Amino acid sequence: MPNVSAERLTDIANALLQAAGASAEEAATIARYNIGANLVGHDSHGIILIPTYIDRIKAGHIVPGAPWTIIQETGTSTVIDGNWGFGYVVTDRAMRYTIDKAEQQQVAAATVYHQSHIGRLASYPLMAARDRNYLYRMIKRHGIARKE
Repeated sequence: MPNVSAERLTDIANALLQAAGASAEEAATIARYNIGANLVGHDSHGIILIPTYIDRIKAGHIVPGAPWTIIQETGTSTVIDGNWGFGYVVTDRAMRYTIDKAEQQQVAAATVYHQSHIGRLASYPLMAARDRNYLYRMIKRHGIARKE
């Protein structure tokens, strides 16, 4: 089996995603999370998923460039519609937004709907812990969401 560097895999993922319609920023975010999963041994959530995402873009189940819309908000909570954008991009932005809220209010929570696959769940609580030492808990509903 060939040994491909993380940098090269990231370049490949970026190129494939951009060719399928993702912006450079979206592709970079997805590649970072996918290759990050490979690097910690979660190959099932790594670069192997890129062809699936391309197929979902073609089918209209993932919408590159989808807006990120706040539907409801309080000082400590946010409800976000991802408008079927890339789950990695939507969730990354939601996490950063929620961490910023928690800095102001000492606690914060968000719920996100209408988004695609978000990848390796452990990436998000680690983001909170690494960035600002927050505890983060994610609850994922069982089942598959479909674009209607």
